[in-house]
Amino acid sequence: MGPTASGKTDLAIALHQRLGAEIISVDSALVYRGLDIGSAKPSVEELAAAPHRLIDIRDPSVPYSAANFAVDAKGEIEQVVSAGEIPLLVGGTMLYFKALLEGLSDMPASDAQTRQMIEKDALQRGWPALHAELAEIDPKTAAEIHPNHSHRIGRALEVYRISGKPISEFRTHLSGGLMEDYHWLQIAIAPRDRAILHRRIELRFDRMLSRGLIDEVQALFERKDLHADLPAIRAVGYRQVWGFLAGEFGFDDMRQKGIAATRQLAKRQLTWLRSWPGINWLDTQEETGELLSSEEIVSKALRILTETTI
Repeated sequence: MGPTASGKTDLAIALHQRLGAEIISVDSALVYRGLDIGSAKPSVEELAAAPHRLIDIRDPSVPYSAANFAVDAKGEIEQVVSAGEIPLLVGGTMLYFKALLEGLSDMPASDAQTRQMIEKDALQRGWPALHAELAEIDPKTAAEIHPNHSHRIGRALEVYRISGKPISEFRTHLSGGLMEDYHWLQIAIAPRDRAILHRRIELRFDRMLSRGLIDEVQALFERKDLHADLPAIRAVGYRQVWGFLAGEFGFDDMRQKGIAATRQLAKRQLTWLRSWPGINWLDTQEETGELLSSEEIVSKALRILTETTI
């Protein structure tokens, strides 16, 4: 696990090469075909050397949820274990990890008519106003959601309007988690200095732009079946470039918004991880503050694997 741009993929590939572990992606953007540059999807060469399961399994027009992931990941884990290999789950979508390990609640399925009414309301009043409405009926959930996170606000209101119960109440009754079914070793990789992570995020976003991120999003933008409210298009980076292509702001604003949104994502991921039970932290910095080399990071991970009792 770890925040975006922390080096998770490089470490996972190295561990695959050292241990023969089978990599299972835990990333809500990598599941979509055509989202390559902006999702930092491993290259063709990297995937040939270290195949990743649960990458490129959905068209961007088809939403993919934590519940979908939990089902798919369970199947992949069972296959890997049955073959006598070690599953290596890698990614930064903490909600996916949580759904897989702790289980899911029996909340009502999505209802198209209710969802449509909520989205119509949002067009008239704005998502921050609906966030305020959510805060009245479910302050616990509202406190966990950004006022502009349309998908999560919409889902929480949808559950309440269908069932009459706040979504937080459903989440107190979970089932189907795999935490007790396997021995887990959980590693969180990150530099301890937030400024270093921020710099890595900025450099990586600029590298994505230079590699053709705008052209990648342009191809999605031109599709008639895609729109800005789909989970794939709301992914960090894609949402900002989509807004640029729609004429909502200029290139410089898009770049700054993309970097800022990625930093906010990293902050949310670190917040999750700080309260995550059973974490082994892998600090990627020297005592001097310099970043460890790739080989040193791998050695540190292998020591954790050797020394930790599971």
